[in-house]
Amino acid sequence: MKGISYRGNRICFGRYALQELEPAWITSRQIEVGRRAMTRNVRRGGKIWVCIFPDKPVTVRPTETRMGSGKGSPEYWVAVVKPSRILYEMSGVAENIARKAISIAASKMPIKTQFIISG
Repeated sequence: MKGISYRGNRICFGRYALQELEPAWITSRQIEVGRRAMTRNVRRGGKIWVCIFPDKPVTVRPTETRMGSGKGSPEYWVAVVKPSRILYEMSGVAENIARKAISIAASKMPIKTQFIISG
């Protein structure tokens, strides 16, 4: 996952966004937990966009399986993200509320992120 993200690195829909600063695999569970945290914090105010989608399956072999028995079944799904990628966008709320909600979502992510405002 070398290089930076050239696609999906600008705010398109909302006014505030959470931008990634490190390369990582983000699981579908982590994406959903971040979205729920933001939604709960703004209390049905504003609009939230999730800008990444987990489209890569990660397979895990069953334990104590001998070699040569084929590939394991898909265990979970991940989104492969590079630095400068936008994860979430938000609009329709005040900046202090958006900053708080996005910081809570950022604490659920396994990587460094930053809060940005569209210019």
